[in-house]
Amino acid sequence: MTTDSAQLAVTTVASDDLDLVHASKNGDVAAFEQLVKRYDRKLFRIAQHVTHNREDAEDAVQDAFLKAFQHLGEFREDSKFSTWLIRITLNQSLMKVRKQRRAIREVSLEEDFQAGEDMLPMEVIDWAPDPEQLYRTAELRDILIKALREVRPILRGVFVLRDIEGLSTAQTAEVLNLSQVAVKARLWRGRLQLRERLNKYFRKEPESARVELGPGGDTAEELRWQEAASR
Repeated sequence: MTTDSAQLAVTTVASDDLDLVHASKNGDVAAFEQLVKRYDRKLFRIAQHVTHNREDAEDAVQDAFLKAFQHLGEFREDSKFSTWLIRITLNQSLMKVRKQRRAIREVSLEEDFQAGEDMLPMEVIDWAPDPEQLYRTAELRDILIKALREVRPILRGVFVLRDIEGLSTAQTAEVLNLSQVAVKARLWRGRLQLRERLNKYFRKEPESARVELGPGGDTAEELRWQEAASR
């Protein structure tokens, strides 16, 4: 599919979404059910990545659809309906995380990350395949999921939207109501936290697996991860 045809497909879906939203506002429940079917799996995937609990994810998505239906009149059509829906789902998911942890400090999308967000982060030295590459590798998926569980929820949400769901920086910024610079900063922090946690796995590897193979400097361990990530 070419870039133009892909963009056309996205535009067509967005336009169709608005038709269904208009029908839903006029009391057509069947139209809203079509929106539920269209986004149910995507929203559940996002919620599960944030909450790491199937039951909580299901509840978060159900609550998100209910809130969306109840507040359809508040949806401003200057953005895509899917963007609005994802934001509601993320808020519901973070509320579940807060309840899970019984945290004293409230977890929300508006958590103060202003310090340092006006500056673009430096690149992280690449010591292994990127976490987003590892995620697409079935045999390494469990390792990344466990590491992702330890990342702060506010950073986890950005990572899920950008590196797992494939939203652009602009789309992610719109969903989270952040500047693009802030999204990049949070994504950098999230990736850094993931790499620190994934490094625990590398430390457990036998020393023999870390012996350099040749002039290129790649280790047997790194080559194995790269090969898996490329599948």
